[in-house]
Amino acid sequence: MAKYAILKSFYASEAWQKFRIVVINERAIRDGGMRCEHCGKYVLKSSELTLHHIIELTPENVHDVHIALNPENILVVHHECHNEIHGRFGYQTEKGVYIVYGPPLAGHDDYVEQHSVRGDLVVDMDRLYAAVSMLPYYDKPDGLLPNVRGIHNMLIDNIKTRYGKWRSAWVIGGYADKRKRERLAEDLGAELIFCDVSRDECLARLEVDEDRKFRRDEWRGYIDKWFEQYQP
Repeated sequence: MAKYAILKSFYASEAWQKFRIVVINERAIRDGGMRCEHCGKYVLKSSELTLHHIIELTPENVHDVHIALNPENILVVHHECHNEIHGRFGYQTEKGVYIVYGPPLAGHDDYVEQHSVRGDLVVDMDRLYAAVSMLPYYDKPDGLLPNVRGIHNMLIDNIKTRYGKWRSAWVIGGYADKRKRERLAEDLGAELIFCDVSRDECLARLEVDEDRKFRRDEWRGYIDKWFEQYQP
């Protein structure tokens, strides 16, 4: 169900209605009948099916035909399966929690961006610093640490109590200390995901990172410290 007026208008448009019919018919010819691409079951009437956008539609991308009207971004599914995919109307799933850890420049953010979905909760000290300071994510004034840590701890408590309507939560950090990260994982009921990148690779990434080119000595120190403290 569309929340925004611009999305409601799109789903009521002639372009979308024609696109829906074409996609369902093309998939029916391909599959030898009308079939839900989520559960695999066949149906008799097209009214039993709807189209699911793999990349979710938002007010910002609804006019991008490569997302909104792209057959490669579409699954043909039952209405019930559509609700299950979106975790709504009785299909809410247990909230997953993941701690993504490893040395600086190990690619934590890239991993989370590839595996999270819109509406997931992400807790990352670097991004919290940027949010409260309006500075680049790599510039973290020491004086703001108590404030950032307070926000971080509040969000960790929200994850622990499963407060909010997020489906999955991602906690990003170094967590070199084995006992601390395992205790956090136990407290949150979280799965640990290690970004296994060598010290040499982290340093190599630092050398080509234009954002940190004036802070390379500082970040070499962060990398060296993590590897000195890391407990596998």
